[in-house]
Amino acid sequence: MEPVRAAGGVVAPLSDATRGLIYTTTRDVDTLVAALDAHPGIGWVQLPFAGIDAFGKAIVPAAERGVVFTSAKGAYAQPVAEHALMLTLALQRQLPLRLRATSWGKSSGLSLYGANVVIVGAGGIALEFLRLLEPFGVTSTVVRRSADPVATADRTVTTAELDEVLPQADVVMLAAASTEETRALIDAQRLESMKPTAVLVNIARGPLVDTDALVAALDAGSIYGAGLDVTDPEPLTADHPLYSHERCIVTPHTADTPEMVRPLLDRRIQDNVRAFLETGEFVGLADPRIGY
Repeated sequence: MEPVRAAGGVVAPLSDATRGLIYTTTRDVDTLVAALDAHPGIGWVQLPFAGIDAFGKAIVPAAERGVVFTSAKGAYAQPVAEHALMLTLALQRQLPLRLRATSWGKSSGLSLYGANVVIVGAGGIALEFLRLLEPFGVTSTVVRRSADPVATADRTVTTAELDEVLPQADVVMLAAASTEETRALIDAQRLESMKPTAVLVNIARGPLVDTDALVAALDAGSIYGAGLDVTDPEPLTADHPLYSHERCIVTPHTADTPEMVRPLLDRRIQDNVRAFLETGEFVGLADPRIGY
């Protein structure tokens, strides 16, 4: 835990003297809850990923009694936005079809230049994706909970206006948190409202998309393609039709691999240890009561 020491912290076994906790897995939520219950002196917890949905409501009581939670939100923005751009371009150029081809085929494909791009979410990934889109001269619309404008987007609308902007989108990129409100955000009706030349990219969380509805839309050609780094369920069953669909790319939640994440998480830990010990200016504050 060199980042802790570099920021002036002390790494020690969990005890009654523990004041801050670095938790690096989402697979054992019960152990985290038990540690927080057993050691009420803990005032801050650093969680490992941008999303905190894996912890569900289990850490809400700790938040309500004043424990500060920080996540990695924004820390992995560059590699994840890069992955989203890769999926977008690959779908528009029909790489799922081309990579399976055994004959020359017809000339087809779309360009990102001048496209209408709708981004659902306004966090670090969305902002970095907007930056990567700058050379393509796109028209960008950010959909978020609040109406506060995103400075680098051409337009910002609220989630209530999603149905108004979807039909004009050439690209729909999902970068929102997974909450009860965003479950099946992209359902059969919204897929039907999209252009047949539109591509859908999800690098957020699988439950944002109704998987069965997506399969039906791809089968019908209602949309041009789908690029998924996250799925519902995750992982998909081995024989799931999305794996072999000529309009779909599935990557196994690899937009941010361990090799990419490690130095970025180290930087976030160092920043937040310093905030905990000195400044109080935490990065990536998360609120379990609202789910992100």
